[in-house]
Amino acid sequence: MPDTPNAPPSTDFYAEYAPAAPSPALPRAPLRLSCVVPAHNEEANLPHFVQALAQAVGQLTPDFEILIVNDGSRDGTHEVALQLVENSGMPLRYIALSRNFGKEAALSAGIDHARGNAVLLIDADFQHPLELLPQMHQLWLGGYDMVYGVIVDRAAEHGAKRVGTSLFYRIMNSGNAVKLPPNAGDFRWLDRKVADALKSLPERHRFMKGLYAWVGFKTAALPFVPLDRAAGASSFNLRRLGSLALLGLTSFTTLPLRVWSVIGGLVALMALFYGAWITVETVLFGADLDGWPTLAAGIMLFSGVQLMSIGILGEYIGRIYDEVKQRPSYLVARDEDRSPLREDAHD
Repeated sequence: MPDTPNAPPSTDFYAEYAPAAPSPALPRAPLRLSCVVPAHNEEANLPHFVQALAQAVGQLTPDFEILIVNDGSRDGTHEVALQLVENSGMPLRYIALSRNFGKEAALSAGIDHARGNAVLLIDADFQHPLELLPQMHQLWLGGYDMVYGVIVDRAAEHGAKRVGTSLFYRIMNSGNAVKLPPNAGDFRWLDRKVADALKSLPERHRFMKGLYAWVGFKTAALPFVPLDRAAGASSFNLRRLGSLALLGLTSFTTLPLRVWSVIGGLVALMALFYGAWITVETVLFGADLDGWPTLAAGIMLFSGVQLMSIGILGEYIGRIYDEVKQRPSYLVARDEDRSPLREDAHD
């Protein structure tokens, strides 16, 4: 692991996160980059970030667009974004969702509307370092189809979040054919074919970190240390993170079902042995009225196990119920398009 933040990753780092080296790459078409910026209550950050992003991307290619996706903000993000589109002269497209659908839906909306032959996913709070964009570009030119950032230092995060994050990745990668790189986030550079693959996936409740891993392709990881937010506070609290983790678990692993199947089998086996013991005891020593506390405790234990297992089944059934309704992941309330890229930009 490199000693300095945002330094190029070592060979060992690539061996861990990108085991398959790309084959000799065919020459890439000239870069036409779509930058997807999900924004939720980012009125203080958005003007400065969009300007900084445009300057950074402009050093890579003159052909780019910045897609601001407003995910139901309650502050002045809508007005700020409209002013930027109308007055800044930058190649912007502003997509306002009809309400807050969540970051996963906002990212999906940006990917769906991106027109470039490469797509950059980046947050508007300055925590994703713009200094890594040239490295992402070079890796893309070298044949990698997806380049993603990996957080190497979570010291600034709350202890409960660090423990929960570690536990989540352990559960997700236990016995799962699709491995999620630990601490990989939404800071990503996607080739057009990766973006098209993500667009083709039909599920409505989208856990993007799992979808990135599921589609595969040749990937490379870049370690980075998240910067401090320039302004405002993150809208991700423990409740939202817990909800996102539950979505990931029910979308990409059946481990909870397997765990409760094992627990059920163990409880049944214990009950079988206990029943045999009661039978032998009754035959040898006769029956009496002792043991009612044990019986009551056993009933409460088994009832609790049954209710918990039914609850886990309910989570999976609830996901099925939501999927079969086939409601869209998001609805667009307004689309202000000042992008110079057209639909055939990636052809």
